[in-house]
Amino acid sequence: MFSPLSVLLTVLVYMGLLFILAQWVEHRISTGKSRFSSPWIYALSQAVFFTSWTFYGSVGFAAERGLQFFAIYIGAILGMLLSGVTFLRMVRAKEAFRITSVADFISTRYNHSQLVAALATLVALAGVTPYIALQLKAIVGSLAVITPATHEGADWNLSGTLVTMLMILFTIVFGVRRLDPTERHQGMIAALVAECVLKLIAFLTLGIFISYFLFDGPSDILIKIGEQDLGALFSLSARPHAGTEWLTLIILGFAAIHCLPRQFHVAVVENSSRHHWRVLLWTFPLYTVAISLFVVPITGAGLLLGLPADQGDQFMLLIPQIVGSPAMTLLAFLGGFAAATGMIIITTMTLATMASNHLLLPVCERIRPLSGLRSWMLQVRWLLVCLILIGAYWTGRILDDSYILVSIGLISFAAVLQFAPPMLIGLFWRRGNSRGALLGLSLGFTAWFYTLIIPAWVEEGWLAPAILNNGLLGIQALRPEQLFGLETLPPLSHSVFWSLTFNVSGYLLGSLLFRARKNERRLTRELLACMRGNPLFKQARPTGLDAYITLPAKLEEALEILQRYLQPSKASAALGQVCEDLQISGKHRITIIELMELHRMLEHLLAGSIGAAAAHTAVGEAVHYSERETADLKALYSHLVYEMPSDDETEQASSKPRRGSEMVAHLQHQVEQLERKNREQATALERLKTRLDKQYAYNFELRVKVQNLRVERDDLKERIERTGD
Repeated sequence: MFSPLSVLLTVLVYMGLLFILAQWVEHRISTGKSRFSSPWIYALSQAVFFTSWTFYGSVGFAAERGLQFFAIYIGAILGMLLSGVTFLRMVRAKEAFRITSVADFISTRYNHSQLVAALATLVALAGVTPYIALQLKAIVGSLAVITPATHEGADWNLSGTLVTMLMILFTIVFGVRRLDPTERHQGMIAALVAECVLKLIAFLTLGIFISYFLFDGPSDILIKIGEQDLGALFSLSARPHAGTEWLTLIILGFAAIHCLPRQFHVAVVENSSRHHWRVLLWTFPLYTVAISLFVVPITGAGLLLGLPADQGDQFMLLIPQIVGSPAMTLLAFLGGFAAATGMIIITTMTLATMASNHLLLPVCERIRPLSGLRSWMLQVRWLLVCLILIGAYWTGRILDDSYILVSIGLISFAAVLQFAPPMLIGLFWRRGNSRGALLGLSLGFTAWFYTLIIPAWVEEGWLAPAILNNGLLGIQALRPEQLFGLETLPPLSHSVFWSLTFNVSGYLLGSLLFRARKNERRLTRELLACMRGNPLFKQARPTGLDAYITLPAKLEEALEILQRYLQPSKASAALGQVCEDLQISGKHRITIIELMELHRMLEHLLAGSIGAAAAHTAVGEAVHYSERETADLKALYSHLVYEMPSDDETEQASSKPRRGSEMVAHLQHQVEQLERKNREQATALERLKTRLDKQYAYNFELRVKVQNLRVERDDLKERIERTGD
């Protein structure tokens, strides 16, 4: 046993060393002494996937289900093997559109839809907050194991509160110090890599210690497991429906490697080079095998030493204590602490970013009294970090002793699985649109909640069991665990099946039944072309228009927009940099193209701070155009879109968009056609002018003849009158 004070000092020293490492890395980068862009650093940061669920929970899972603990890691390995296709496309989109989170990516794919982004954020909060609570519970539980026992409830009252406050502090210090989450957090990643190395070393060291110092190696443990009739530990099908459960866990692991907010952040947002996948493709599977290598021996050792199977989550801590090894006990605690804190910091940072950009900011835009919060978004994110972690703390207290460590993790994985259809199908299928994504996410999330969360609430006694037995409104077909009469699947597989079925069906039907608007189709073409490495939207821009737009007025408007979300000094500096990049500094008048570029870069700048969807809405609602500017913009749009083949013609002719050279050739052909028409019209006009000139001369001669005839007539009339007299 360790005294609480000694453990607290150990934790503070550990986190202090991480902070020093992060500061040292950022200092070297700021002084130009290091670029911190190694593929090894990037590859090791992906090990944030392995949390306390892996470090402690895998042993508990193996004690209950044998080798099935590795199923979810098989799915993760399969997902990582495809990362060269999926993540590469996401990184290209991130670089072009400054995407900040998984919700921002989904929103950008579907016409910058704020509604889709808000729904994705709600799904992430509902699904991942219990996962954060899982990590807090792991830390609190490990503290209870290695420190003297206290009265009931003191663990969460004291240790839980202290751990939560430390996580709030370090999340803000490591991850939310700046407003722009698309800026790479090299210091935070350095600390994360250190934690990933520590938890791997701790797990391997404990595995070697238990296997070779307490027993005569893993083979000795396996032999004794067989003698003690514990062979289920290395069984593939120790439970009913084992095949279905294996498939379910593999699907969850595959989706989690793409859809978990923390995984998306380290894999996409923090990526600095597309070539890092060459190392990642083999290091991640190797890390996965290494950290799982001693799971079965450690589980078997715990059971052979007389520990009950229902305490499998604590075997990593209890075995060193039983044999009287405080050094190994402390190492096991630090390994689990590192596994939990890495996940907490990254996940809380990404959730705070998503909540501020897609939930709070749209409300501030629509409610005038709250508009002042837009310039305090960094402080708002600090507050959201506090709220998220406090919410996770209370969730952990409520769910304490309700589930083994693995269950909450699987529930969270089933929640983020709902991101898979709009994300992964949307990477390749251009027909997918915002209505389909919204419908699919809504149906999938509802099915997940109804089939997985409602039964859990009934089990906790929060709801009457009648809904499980009789179904919603007494309809037997709506029983949460036997939905539509499907009674052969275990609860998790049942929920995954129905939520994924509803999600994919809603996505496909919504996309096929409702045609996307022209703006959304255009953005989809641009995004998919960008993800294929062919950013069409950056090419074939017209030039040569008159410079008639007064620049100072447009700069004042742009500065006002920036100051809504950034501090005045940063807003001015950012706008000055934009003007330098566009080479319009010192100009008094600019062209309509330069104005378009100014607004595009303004949106690009804001996207890093408030998300692509919110930035698109903010700039679209705040900028104003004169009648001439509007007419010119419509003319440009007409030349670039309407003069091209229509969407229907293009889709029928080819499934691929035009390449940049083809677009230029097409536009040049259109110009040549217009010039030819102009020449033909000029020739026709010249012929008409000649005919008019001839007609004018003929008419003039005719008028002269008429006048002469009149004179002759008058003379003749006078002579006749004189003759008569």
